[in-house]
Amino acid sequence: MPFRQLANGLGNVRWLRRIRRAVTRVTGIPVMASDVRDIGYASWVVPLRLVAHLVPRGVTLHVRDGKTILTVLTYRHGHFGPAFLGPLRRIFPSPLQSNWRLYLHVPPEREGDEQDHNVLFLRNLFDSALYALGTRIVTDVMASQHARPFLHRREGARLTTQLDNRDGAALALEMAAAPPELPPEFETFFAGWDKAVAWLTLQDAAIAKVSDEDRLSISAIDLPIDPATIVPQRAAHFVPGELLTRWGATGAPFCFFVPEVHFRALSDRLLPRD
Repeated sequence: MPFRQLANGLGNVRWLRRIRRAVTRVTGIPVMASDVRDIGYASWVVPLRLVAHLVPRGVTLHVRDGKTILTVLTYRHGHFGPAFLGPLRRIFPSPLQSNWRLYLHVPPEREGDEQDHNVLFLRNLFDSALYALGTRIVTDVMASQHARPFLHRREGARLTTQLDNRDGAALALEMAAAPPELPPEFETFFAGWDKAVAWLTLQDAAIAKVSDEDRLSISAIDLPIDPATIVPQRAAHFVPGELLTRWGATGAPFCFFVPEVHFRALSDRLLPRD
């Protein structure tokens, strides 16, 4: 049996998932860490009507004038593994990952609360079949898929990304150096470039629809990006795949990148049913 079929089968075994949930309710999951680098952000303002079907019941997106923000985040991990291993984490590989997300609504009275910036995961893609399978088995919030081909590299101030996971989650993007300018379509959301990049990189938790029941999972995340390290970019070349086209992300994205940051996934748990 080909590895892809085996991985899909294991990743969708419901009894295995239920055993893991029962165990981690008592033990919790280990904190996972990675020294990620070359973190490319590509964002679009898209019509809410084109992505509303992706939003689980009870979730409210960040919306202005009937539009919301979609971001594709692509980066290389740095030894992605359990944090408790310390220096021994170096034995773990450094796969490529692409994370596709929408941003949740922050009530006006809590816009200054740094513990209230959450995203909705739409896709998590790895170039490693083992990491795609592993994250499907051990977490609920990352229903990961194996993308192939998957290219992400940085040469100086240029980032090149190409990926395709065969279900339409695909893109080709080349980012190049540019002044820190905010595209006009983002001015409804932000007062300037600095405000935009600080908000788009501030993330405290991610949620996702659980695949085998009508519930949500949430993962607390530590991603301490210093806004001073953010590098402005422009889309020198962009070709959207089927899903981005369907979701209205067809124009040149708003781009920037972060050279490196230490990332930690702190928890993963199911939210109570409504």
